[in-house]
Amino acid sequence: MSLNIARSIAFSGLSATSVQISVTSSNISNADTTGYTAKTANQSSSVTNGVGTGVTVTGISSSVDKLLLKSLVGATSDLGSADTTNTYLTSLEKLYGTTSSSDGSSTGTSLANSIASLESALSSLASTPSSASLQSNVVSALDDVASQLRETSSGIQKLRSDADQDISSSIDDVNADLEQIADLNAAIKQTAAAGQSTADLEDQRNTALQDVASKMNISYFTASNGDLQIYTTGQALVDSSAHTISYTAAAKVTASTTYTAGSSSSGFSAITVNGVDITSQISGGDIGALVTLRDKTLPAAQSQLDQLAQQLASAMNSVSNSASSVPAPTSLTGTTAVTSSTALSATGTVRIAATDQSGNLVSYGDLDLSSYSTVGDLVTAINGISGLSASVDSDGHLSITATGSGNGVAINEMTSSVGSSGEGFSEYFGLNDLVTGTSASDIAVNSKILSGTNELQLATLDSSSSLTVGSTVLSSGSATVVNAFYDALTESRTFSSTGGLAATTGSFADYASAIVSDVASKSSQASTNYTAKETAQSTYANSLSSQSGVNLDEESAKLSTLQNKYSAASALIQAINSMYSALLSAVQST
Repeated sequence: MSLNIARSIAFSGLSATSVQISVTSSNISNADTTGYTAKTANQSSSVTNGVGTGVTVTGISSSVDKLLLKSLVGATSDLGSADTTNTYLTSLEKLYGTTSSSDGSSTGTSLANSIASLESALSSLASTPSSASLQSNVVSALDDVASQLRETSSGIQKLRSDADQDISSSIDDVNADLEQIADLNAAIKQTAAAGQSTADLEDQRNTALQDVASKMNISYFTASNGDLQIYTTGQALVDSSAHTISYTAAAKVTASTTYTAGSSSSGFSAITVNGVDITSQISGGDIGALVTLRDKTLPAAQSQLDQLAQQLASAMNSVSNSASSVPAPTSLTGTTAVTSSTALSATGTVRIAATDQSGNLVSYGDLDLSSYSTVGDLVTAINGISGLSASVDSDGHLSITATGSGNGVAINEMTSSVGSSGEGFSEYFGLNDLVTGTSASDIAVNSKILSGTNELQLATLDSSSSLTVGSTVLSSGSATVVNAFYDALTESRTFSSTGGLAATTGSFADYASAIVSDVASKSSQASTNYTAKETAQSTYANSLSSQSGVNLDEESAKLSTLQNKYSAASALIQAINSMYSALLSAVQST
């Protein structure tokens, strides 16, 4: 072997070892870099005319198990969904308060505890129904229940609004990742064409891919030209270029705000790609969970609250409309929308009276409701009672007013049955409601009672066959109405299946407890699911890291070996240089 060939071999070894040391050093320094995979400087022997002439570095590569990567991408999508669901359901559970204090007493902050406090206030009032302070306690306790329903409902809608905003934010992140992947596709092809390593670029692309997967479920493959192409169920997100996902968050979210596929008037806009609605295709990742929470999970919780609020209002109003305050209010205005021409389907008798401040009779009339075919006919009949005036007001509600100064209006529903549900006269028109509102979002105690303008309805208009003007027909201080309120609150009633909660029977406190337990159960399930998905994702990530990540011990040992090889190659070059010097000296001396 000539000295030239020997020197060429030594220099090639030195050069190859230098590249390998550089690659190994890079591996060590990037050991904690997210998505980085261990690189290897591949080398091969150089052979000329059958004789080895050294080594050549043929490229720098990394080894990533594609099936393992695909499993990791799927697990990352599952984890993104589970994480978001767990976070939101934890927040939802907090809205409902605690069911009891740490010592086990019934002093918790949940709806069930608030209703129990109302029961207790009514029970105390029943023993001394004339007590102004105890009456105030009942009104305050009922207001607490209504306020808590409104606040919880508002909290649910705030979570829906947050989910909608988070959808928009996550889509912005996805679009940035898609643009990055498209740019990396171009860079990888350009770098490969120049004969340079694309391993680091591929690491960056795989990291962006996993980030997209954490936001939404996707499918992907590497095309023959090296492009990473990404799809939803039916739409391309990245092929020859990135396709922007479009979404506009709602300006305001209420219980009535919904998403309806294909509807231009939908409260929430569609998630689109190239004008195609892909909302239903996104079932996984952060975005998939947010859509489910916004459109299903949280509305289900709202529907349970609404049923509680609606039945509570109906039960309280059924009692209050059969009673009256003392003194009676100067006017009663209903809540049921009617016109003068609205058909009146009614039977039985109702008694309407005008009374003075002390509850003494001024005038009254007993009306046979089967005699009137329309609300207008009814208004005419009421106007025929001395001291009373009736009309359908500008808002479309029946209104009855006492015309005498200081007088009030009192009603005894007697045998009246109005409408398909057979409600009493006052209840049907909502003339003496204690509770207003039609859902958890707007339920409230009648503002006049809450402010003290009108007293709590705890008296009943005398139902004797005939009444005498000047006689007392409204007497306060009776426990009869108080007990009726208490019975309405505590008696067993049927609550229909809604929001994933099966149909059940029980008191209002029982149903409130069931709602709180249902939310707590869903939150617990979400937490368990999150832990399982986190474990699965971590297992795949660790497996991929073990297969293609940096092992510091191995890389450190490799670096030591390469340093020895570098030193050996350097020593060989020095030896060859010495041999050259000796040869030159020998030639010069002859």
